[in-house]
Amino acid sequence: MESSTLERPAAPDFAAIKQRQRATWQAGDYGRIGVTLQITGESLCEALDLRAGQRVLDVAAGNGNATLAAARRFCNVVSTDYVPTLLEQSRRRARAEGLPVDFREADAEALPFADGSFDAVLSTFGVMFTPDQRRAADELQRVCRAGGRIGLAMWTPDGFIGRLFRVIGRYVAPPPGLNPPAAWGTRDFLQRHFGAGSRRIEACSRQFVFRYQSPRHFLDVFATWYGPMLKAFQALDESRAAALRDDILQLIAEHDIADDGTMKVPSEYLEVVIDR
Repeated sequence: MESSTLERPAAPDFAAIKQRQRATWQAGDYGRIGVTLQITGESLCEALDLRAGQRVLDVAAGNGNATLAAARRFCNVVSTDYVPTLLEQSRRRARAEGLPVDFREADAEALPFADGSFDAVLSTFGVMFTPDQRRAADELQRVCRAGGRIGLAMWTPDGFIGRLFRVIGRYVAPPPGLNPPAAWGTRDFLQRHFGAGSRRIEACSRQFVFRYQSPRHFLDVFATWYGPMLKAFQALDESRAAALRDDILQLIAEHDIADDGTMKVPSEYLEVVIDR
């Protein structure tokens, strides 16, 4: 007798996906993009009401925006990422300001710290790119002490960057079976993954404004230095690459509020404070 049971789709190979992701983030030079987002790290640290002397962990810290913001508030900061080149960029920035920071190479889905090690755990546009979202959310909660706080800044699905991800995804499909990174920027996701382990979740809609010389300047900068976009263009033939460029410029035109030929595009993100 033939079985009527349908085969379930194979689970994503998270290890292989992370290996490709690491190569993507090492491509280009994310620091040229990341430094423009510094204000979001400062805003998140203010929302968390960080106090001098608190032990703070920055997860998937990239080039260190939230790391530096916390260190400037005289916190004891541990900054982690699984891309060594990004940690080195952050290390150079901290050294230039004379800020003491402990840098560790670490996977956001397997943080090498004991339970309850930190008073505050942060991530700005970093942990959202982990493939195993449940495991990453669990790790953030595990290393944050009871009574501590988790602070997140995450692009929303319907904001400019969320829509940009979808445009790129039409040309270079993401690995099957993965939830999109911008899911982190929804209140439903936060409630499902953090609700049971928190006393309160406060999520506020914010706007980061991308300011560039022109839409084409933005496209040139991102296509040259932003790993996910650089890799997308490298994967396409000339005609498909031209079509992607046109679609990105059209998306910018739909959001651009500048009236002088420059680019001024607000992009929504959620600023999240979770009380453990």
